[in-house]
Amino acid sequence: MRYIYATSAALLALTTLSALAQSPSVDPTTGARPGHEIGVGDSLPRSNNASNISSSDTRSTIAPTLPPSSLGENARAMEYLTEARASLVAGRTGQAQQALEMAETRALERPDGARLAAQIRDARQALGAGNRANAIELIDRALAG
Repeated sequence: MRYIYATSAALLALTTLSALAQSPSVDPTTGARPGHEIGVGDSLPRSNNASNISSSDTRSTIAPTLPPSSLGENARAMEYLTEARASLVAGRTGQAQQALEMAETRALERPDGARLAAQIRDARQALGAGNRANAIELIDRALAG
């Protein structure tokens, strides 16, 4: 009977060590996987939920990869705002955050975009505070111009 327990314990230890050896290691300072260039391509962790917008909703120093916009990379600010609003109404906060960030970037690229960028920033902050209704209201104001 002792032989069975000892054999079982040894097999369990070998299985555990094998599993640990196959786990990808990460850089403790950046959280990046080996060979991954930060800011390029898809990375871990991933999340469908908005986060890391403000200090109140930041739970990690590593911001998760959010769902990509269905509009692609070359849409206009107003198109991203429309997508952000639809995403918020549907409860897809991660997609809404991504669309708001893209909209803010596009607004800042415009010579007259400072006011629009400020409105978008306010909507992102409302989202970060967990106030989806206020974020939608602020997006509506930005869309109304």
